Amino acid sequence: MSASQELEKDATNFALEAVRIDKQGAKGMAVTMYQKAIESLLKLVQLYPEYSLNKVYIQRAIAYQERIKAIQGATAPIGPHAEVREGEDTKTTEGGKSSYEELIVQEKPSVKWEEVVGLDTAKRAVKEAIVYPVQRPDLFPLGWPRGILLFGPPGCGKTLLAAAVATEIDATFLSIDAASIMSKWLGEAEQNVAKLFGSTRKSAQEGKLAIVFIDELDSLMGKHASEVGGEVRVRNQFLKEMDGIVDKGKNLHIYVIGATNKPWDLDWAFIRRFQKRILVPLPDHHTRLMMLKLYTSHLQLTTDVDLHELARLSEGFSGSDIRDVCQSAQLKLIGEFFESGQATDKKATPRSLTMDDFRQILEERKPSVSLDMLSLYNRWFEAFKAL
Repeated sequence: MSASQELEKDATNFALEAVRIDKQGAKGMAVTMYQKAIESLLKLVQLYPEYSLNKVYIQRAIAYQERIKAIQGATAPIGPHAEVREGEDTKTTEGGKSSYEELIVQEKPSVKWEEVVGLDTAKRAVKEAIVYPVQRPDLFPLGWPRGILLFGPPGCGKTLLAAAVATEIDATFLSIDAASIMSKWLGEAEQNVAKLFGSTRKSAQEGKLAIVFIDELDSLMGKHASEVGGEVRVRNQFLKEMDGIVDKGKNLHIYVIGATNKPWDLDWAFIRRFQKRILVPLPDHHTRLMMLKLYTSHLQLTTDVDLHELARLSEGFSGSDIRDVCQSAQLKLIGEFFESGQATDKKATPRSLTMDDFRQILEERKPSVSLDMLSLYNRWFEAFKAL
C-alpha cells in the first residue's frame, strides 16, 4: 500500500470512529478522533500537492473542524432540521457559507480524453451513455441512461473518467463525497441531498448540462447491519431523487455518476438505478507503458531506462501505484542529492534516474490491489455488468 493510500485509509478510519463515538455522546474522544482525521488529511495534501482530490480532502478537514467547534460550543451543535423545500437556502455557517455549498466541489474540470490513459472499454461506454445523447438527442427516442456506476480497484481513474466526460460536454461538475454526507452533516444530510438535486434540475431546465459525481458511493448506498433513522431517511431521499431523474427526467441532461471500490457492498435497490455499470480495471501492459511515458516525461532519465521492461515489472499495479513508483524514484534521487551536500551549490543538479533506481523502488513496493480483490471485482462484474 502506498503512503498516500495509507494516509487516506487512516483519515477514513479516524473519521468513521469519530462519528461512531460522536453518536454515542462521548464528545471528548470524538474530538480527538476528528483531530487525527484532520491531521492525516492535511499531511496527505502537503505530501501530494498536485493530487486531483486535494480539494475534497481539504473540504473534509474543514468539515471535521466545524464539528469540533460545534462539540466544544463554538457554534450551535449539528442537529435535525426541518425539511427544505426546493429553492430554499440551507443553514449558513458563521462565515456566511451554507452547509450545502460546503458539501460540494463545483468547478469546471479541464481533463481531456487523452489524459485518461487506456480504459478504452470504459470510455466507450461512458460516451454512449452521455456524450452521444448530448450531441444528438433526436437519435434516442427511448431516452438514455442517467445513472452510471464506475467500479473497480482504487487508483485506476474513476474520478478522472468522470471529469473528462464533464469537460467533453461542457457540463457543470458537482463532486460530492458520500462519506462526508453520512458523517459531518448528520441531521442536515437529507435536506442537502434534496437541495443538490433540486438546484441541478433547475440548472438543467435552464439548458445547462450537469453531472453529479458521488465518490465512495458505498458509504451512502451500502448494506448496513444497523442504521439510525437519519441514515435511512438520507438513503430513501437519494432513491427518490434518482427515480426523479431516471424515470421522470424527460430530456433533461442530468447525469449521476457514482464511483465505488466496493460494489459488492451496494444494495440492489441502488444498483438497479444505475443503468450503466462499468468496470474500471487495472491497466494492461500497453496502458502501463503509456502511463510510465507520461509520468517520466518531466524527469531526467539515463539511456538504460527501459520503459517496456518497467511496464512488464509493474504488472498488477494501479495507475496511482505507477505514479507513486515514479515519484518515489525521483524523491529518493533528490534526497541523495541533498544528503551529498551538493544542493548548496545553486548551479549543481541531481544526476539522472537509472534503471536500477526504478528496480529498487519496485522491489520495495507491492501492488495496492491483491489477487483476491481482483477476483471479487471480476465476479461482481460478471453478475451485474451493464456496459
